[in-house]
Amino acid sequence: MKNFFRLLSVCCVLLSACTHKQSADLIVHNAVIYTVDSSFSTAQSIAVKDGKFIAVGTNEEILSAYEAKEMIDAKGNALYPGLIDSHCHFYGYGEGLQQVNLVGTRSFDEVIARITSYSKEHPDVKWIIGRGWDQNDWTVKEFPDRKKLDSLFPSTPVFIERIDGHAALANGEAMRRANITGWKRVDGGRIGSYLDLAHMEIAHVAFASLNGILIDNAVDLVKKVIPKPTKEEIRTALLAAQKNCFAVGLTTVDDAGLEKHIVDAMDEAQKSGTLKMRIYAMLTDNKENADYYLNKGIYKTDRLNVRSFKFYADGALGSRGACLLQPYSDKPDQRGFLLSSPEHFDSLAHLAMLKMFQVNTHCIGDSAVRLIIAIDKAAIGKRAIIESHNHVNGSQMRPRIEHFQVSTKEDLASIQNSGIIPSVQPTHATSDMYWAQERLGPERIKYAYAYNDLLKAAGMLALGTDFPVENINPMYTFYAAVARKDLKGFPEGGFQPENALSRENTLRGMTIWGAYANFEEQEKGSIEKGKLADFVILDKDIMKCAIDSVPKVQVIYTFVNGERVYSSK
Repeated sequence: MKNFFRLLSVCCVLLSACTHKQSADLIVHNAVIYTVDSSFSTAQSIAVKDGKFIAVGTNEEILSAYEAKEMIDAKGNALYPGLIDSHCHFYGYGEGLQQVNLVGTRSFDEVIARITSYSKEHPDVKWIIGRGWDQNDWTVKEFPDRKKLDSLFPSTPVFIERIDGHAALANGEAMRRANITGWKRVDGGRIGSYLDLAHMEIAHVAFASLNGILIDNAVDLVKKVIPKPTKEEIRTALLAAQKNCFAVGLTTVDDAGLEKHIVDAMDEAQKSGTLKMRIYAMLTDNKENADYYLNKGIYKTDRLNVRSFKFYADGALGSRGACLLQPYSDKPDQRGFLLSSPEHFDSLAHLAMLKMFQVNTHCIGDSAVRLIIAIDKAAIGKRAIIESHNHVNGSQMRPRIEHFQVSTKEDLASIQNSGIIPSVQPTHATSDMYWAQERLGPERIKYAYAYNDLLKAAGMLALGTDFPVENINPMYTFYAAVARKDLKGFPEGGFQPENALSRENTLRGMTIWGAYANFEEQEKGSIEKGKLADFVILDKDIMKCAIDSVPKVQVIYTFVNGERVYSSK
């Protein structure tokens, strides 16, 4: 009898050992999981522990081997890696949520109406600041002037930026506070006047003749005198932006152009646990950032990565500040301009790469693109020579050209095997298509917004939105990249459809290629064992559903580090 019970006890131990399951924090099962791994494989279930994926497989494989306190039945919905916006203005977007929203205005009168309404709702505000107007959307497609603002707000400074941030309108009081009391030359920018400056002496242009329009570097003349936000205002902006971004499935944002005090505020909020968004910080090209970070080096935590500088080669196409090889088709006396000298870009690109910082340069016009390609390739070569390492190449430095909006056959050929990564925003093509040909002409437009051509040349694309210039929703990015249409379904066959991207490559551009562009492909961008558990569940499968339904796709859950940060339920 004793032997029987001894045998029974041994059997129970063996049975228990055979059925014991590993502990996980979270299991999601019954999903269509797009892993975006090297083979673009699909799965049904994932197990997460300590903020990372510990297993990916079939329902049977995961449920038989793991148990978790939190179980989610995805009910057949599609699950993707957390979405990465490779070029946006995360903090600026949050800041704008506290200011006058001028996006979608159809006339300058509507701009005035919104400003007036805001001033009544905020009677104690010291400056009235807004952003989002675009004269290309108005019946009269011309820049506004400051006359109405001066009459309505004679003693309150008003400063409203165009949607792309490369032009602004300031009223008289804002200009006086910036000491713009007469016309003066601005390198890499322009101060607007009611007069034709080409046919008169500069010394004769007085304050009354200035129309309030500021282009590119002239915008900074006013920006630098606007009172800096408090720490609490910065925190409010960051958390407001985070809330909206999580709701559309973004888990990493590349914030393009940050001051040190904003980066410090992000770091503090992340360490306190309130800011959970992962941020790839592109530092603004200024002396404070260069002096500090080029001496201290790369700074990285689990949610913040500070290892790149953002340079501005030129302005925007919409305000004719983009630097073109040939004159604008609709303004033959203009071809845009560089915002700094070629020597400036060359010296800083070389120094940044030497210190292992990525160089990310805003280039819209083909002239700017050509210059920066040459500078990036030369800087990579200089670093290789200095370090005497023949293996140093572009794939290690990964310089990025942000926007890469207007290109040429020669420049497409030039980036092959260079390691230069085009970072583009598909919704720009469908927003700009109504007027871009006017700026560029019928031949040059063929090499603008040429995303598939860029992909063939570079081998990958990092995709983003440039919000708040465009909407923050990455579903709009996906739709614009694949369908090449705006939200109204125009044009029927797509804008230059030969440059549409496939669904697979679009998803790669929003996940693993975005991670690679940030030097983070080993930790995120795909759903694989050992990677960070950032993922999103959508209510439709964007890889299979009708493409015209993609803009209406909704996020069910967003997870960062295995934590549910958004739920639609």
